[in-house]
Amino acid sequence: MSLWWVMEGQKQQQQHSKSRVVKVNSEESWNMFITQAKNQGCPVFVHFGASWCVPSLAMNAFFEELAMTYQDILFILVDVDEAKEVASKMEVKAMPTFVLMRDDGTVMDKVVGANPEEIKKRVDGFVQSFLTPKIIG
Repeated sequence: MSLWWVMEGQKQQQQHSKSRVVKVNSEESWNMFITQAKNQGCPVFVHFGASWCVPSLAMNAFFEELAMTYQDILFILVDVDEAKEVASKMEVKAMPTFVLMRDDGTVMDKVVGANPEEIKKRVDGFVQSFLTPKIIG
């Protein structure tokens, strides 16, 4: 295998990993991504943060890691200063706030604060409940 091939693969992986979290900076882009998730039957995990909030910034790398682990979930990063109307509509009062939503937009869980272990536990539980086949009968 040539070195070029390896480097090209790494570059594509990096580009792919960067695309795992989408950034929302307006109500229009929020609506677009929520509609896309609904159409694809994809649950959503949202990180509401602010560029001036140190705990929020510290959680960005953790959020990226989660996005790499749970690839069936749409991960959205919302800067509350850029998308005030979205933060208001979702009743975000403190940063960071994490919201887990079903594919239909129903809020299933909300976690306030920078606690990676608690957030991972809640995401694990959410994924289990969301991906469990529903028995029709």
